[in-house]
Amino acid sequence: MAQDRTRIVKAVEITKPGGPDVLQVTDRPMPQAGVGQVVIKVAFAGVNRPDALQRAGAYDPPAGASDLPGLECAGHVHAVGPGVSGLSVGDQVCALLPGGGYAEYVMTPAAHCLPVPDGMSLQKAACLPETYFTVWSNVFMRGGLQAGERLLVHGGSSGIGTTAIQLAHVFGARVFTTASTDDKLAVCRDLGAELAINYKRDDFVKAVKQQGGADVILDMVGGSYIQRNINALADDGRLVQIAFLGGMKAEVNFIQMMTRRLTLTGSTLRPQSDLAKARIADQLRAHVWPLLATGRVAPVMDQEFALEDASAAHARMEAGDHIGKIVLKVV
Repeated sequence: MAQDRTRIVKAVEITKPGGPDVLQVTDRPMPQAGVGQVVIKVAFAGVNRPDALQRAGAYDPPAGASDLPGLECAGHVHAVGPGVSGLSVGDQVCALLPGGGYAEYVMTPAAHCLPVPDGMSLQKAACLPETYFTVWSNVFMRGGLQAGERLLVHGGSSGIGTTAIQLAHVFGARVFTTASTDDKLAVCRDLGAELAINYKRDDFVKAVKQQGGADVILDMVGGSYIQRNINALADDGRLVQIAFLGGMKAEVNFIQMMTRRLTLTGSTLRPQSDLAKARIADQLRAHVWPLLATGRVAPVMDQEFALEDASAAHARMEAGDHIGKIVLKVV
């Protein structure tokens, strides 16, 4: 299909750094597919914490990426750039995006697209890329979680949390998690967590140490949790940091890292190279997509908003009451 370079499409932009109300509908030129890229007609776009951080002015897009928020979507391939094989116009895909998902059309590397799992709606498929790329690369590739090991997931009712619990459980790990309410803890148990800790009421360090400590901890809190996470690790344990919602700085006693052979690591997904993301996609296609197709793991949905209501979607996410993923319906 020839690319239309004159068409104008609807999108949601960040008018200035600030709260959810700075998200406004705008018009943008149709994105173009370059070498190795595709343009996707977006049906649904996922809403994620990095979107809110970008909106607040705390997370700049990488060089060359769209200034529009939106790091994942599901829809149909609209245009295929030179050098792309294995994808055709009309194919249903979900995709990790460099940005720009809050729009009718978005461009992304073809290697970052995955097929919509058999029997799954586009709405649910839009919940997959950002969380599954993040969890797989951090818990399994970086954290090296193995069957029989103990994983502690903070924020177990979030999109990342619900994904990590399910994947760790289905691959044979013992899963512990934290959440803020009994309702959220119940959801976590239903997904496979054997120990669900109300962090407002109970000491997660004590609870996890009673189980022998965590071999891997996936944390997005940071701040005061960093030393507490170190205390909760088993010998040879790995702390994997993926965000700092509670602060980026902490005073840490590194003697434990040495004497107990601990590994402190972490990553962010968006700034990684296209090749690194393609390698994660290949692993997901091989190891996780068959599980999604059979229903052994599945995205947990919270609420759908219209694209024009992106500000309300951000407000709900930041209120912290959601369980699972929030999506925007684009078409």
